[in-house]
Amino acid sequence: MNEDQSSSGSGKKTWVEKIGAAFSNQIRDRQHLLEILNEACEQGLVDADALAMMEGALEVSETQVRDAMIPRSQMVVVNVDSELEAFLPQLLESGHSRFPVIGEDKDEVVGILIAKDLLPHLASGGEEFDLSATIRPAVVIPESKRLNVLLRDFRVSRNHMAIVVDEYGGVSGLITIEDVLEEIVGEIDDEYDEEEESLILRIGENSYQVQALTPIDELNERFESNLSDNDYGTVGGLLLAEFGRVPEYDDIVTLGDRFEFRVIKADSRRIITLEMNVLTR
Repeated sequence: MNEDQSSSGSGKKTWVEKIGAAFSNQIRDRQHLLEILNEACEQGLVDADALAMMEGALEVSETQVRDAMIPRSQMVVVNVDSELEAFLPQLLESGHSRFPVIGEDKDEVVGILIAKDLLPHLASGGEEFDLSATIRPAVVIPESKRLNVLLRDFRVSRNHMAIVVDEYGGVSGLITIEDVLEEIVGEIDDEYDEEEESLILRIGENSYQVQALTPIDELNERFESNLSDNDYGTVGGLLLAEFGRVPEYDDIVTLGDRFEFRVIKADSRRIITLEMNVLTR
């Protein structure tokens, strides 16, 4: 039978058979898989949009919790010794549904308060409030945990929030299932954006617009620099470490004596786009 003929005898392979043939050889590693996917796109087995989504999904599998968490400085917390009347206005103002409950400081998380658990105590003549009896156990995870693994754990355990700790056991932030899902959608959207726009775009003699997802090794190669990629793979991750927080619009930081970065687009959790000035020496 001709290799283009389907086993069903129709004379043409279905797209399922074509994809199966493309994956008939054993996948060696992630890079090999990307090469196969790109070749499949070139051969018309998958379209460019499908390829972008698959590449985005693979990128998510490499993304760690530290890249998507709400940092410690932005955590809205409740002290375990607080009275309901004291912290209720703060909870209502935040608009969140879950809150870490702490002891002496943010490194001592004793549990999680879920807003709906307060309802029996807010009704007229409601039950007497005891915060320590109302909170639920806190799930603690390392910064290095991968998002796709965390999402699976959230679904299995039905937990929706986890406390993130660093290598020394200190609390570095928190993450919710909503944060994970938003990051996953964002990663896939970014794949589409990258099809339309270069990650590094020249806008002046020594000025560039740089996407935060730009790999550090790509920037190093283009500008013959030696920024470290030992701890972070992207420019955005490196700058978050340099700022020590999630920066706001127009915040500026200088790396070494070579690059000045100004934030031109960011949200509450991550840097999106930067303006980079290459400093003259």
